[in-house]
Amino acid sequence: MLVLEGYPHRRYNPLTREWVLVSPHRSQRPWLGKMETLEQERKAVYEPGCYLCPGNERANGARNPNYSSTFVFDNDYAALLPDVPALARNEGDLLVASAERGICRVVCFSPRHDVAISQMLTEEVNAVVEAWKEQFANLQKTGWVRHIQIFENRGALMGASNPHPHCQIWANASLPSLAEKELDSFSDYLERKNSCLLCDYLGLELAREERIVCSNEAFVVIVPYWAVWPFETLLLSTRHFSAMDELSSKESWLLADILRRLGRRYDNLFNTAFPYSMGFHQRPLDGAPHAEWHFHAHYFPPLLRSASVQKFMVGYELLATPQRDITPESAAARLREVGE
Repeated sequence: MLVLEGYPHRRYNPLTREWVLVSPHRSQRPWLGKMETLEQERKAVYEPGCYLCPGNERANGARNPNYSSTFVFDNDYAALLPDVPALARNEGDLLVASAERGICRVVCFSPRHDVAISQMLTEEVNAVVEAWKEQFANLQKTGWVRHIQIFENRGALMGASNPHPHCQIWANASLPSLAEKELDSFSDYLERKNSCLLCDYLGLELAREERIVCSNEAFVVIVPYWAVWPFETLLLSTRHFSAMDELSSKESWLLADILRRLGRRYDNLFNTAFPYSMGFHQRPLDGAPHAEWHFHAHYFPPLLRSASVQKFMVGYELLATPQRDITPESAAARLREVGE
């Protein structure tokens, strides 16, 4: 019997309502492209020249406190500013722009310079989760904030400007494009099926057990059926809720547990400090309850077959549609096999 998954085929992403081309027969092709040497970094517990280490001076002259857990501060070189003039432009609906207000903050995970989420204790990661919850609750009180993006770029390959363990929080006055796509998909699915898109998808994945990487009683990590990045994962809450501020104390701990465990699997997969971009997608902050929204996080790692082979989007992917050779099923199997 012919099986679709053995041939080139398209897979549909119901969150963004876009397609990805899957070419499983190409996974064994030889690689003669760009190779990078990604060695394990040997870092000190404290680095005198690091602008995120406790007690050190930052680039703008401010000095960090001697913090012992997490540390949050407004980004010294923020991409968004809270006070900008209300300017706009529209020339024939072709040249369209408007001013964008925002707040950018940095969250240092630990005073230690030499760790990552994957190397921290669960109680230490839980302190990070609690800091995220506090920041979400604080920022949503700002009347004009409509979206809060918590994200981490890990590794120089992903553009991290400093190896000290940290993430960023950007609070926008408008809803970013990807969040807007997901909101439309959630809303349409709820209207059509009177159900949550990701609740139904999680139920399907739990029943099939093909693409599940790891789980605990509150969260499940899946390589999504429509994955684009080679070892992309989707972190889903088992309970339906929409944002950080709804996490119970137990769920905060379990989120810390699953983040740490997934990080260890990524590190073990290629025996390196695995680079990735990750971020949480939470409900818009427009005053509506957003019962359609399901709390989740995306992980996008660029490495392909080894710690030295990258998979950036080029050619057909830039000009037509995303394409991948490694199937989500094989990626999930490899992430399961490496253990924690």
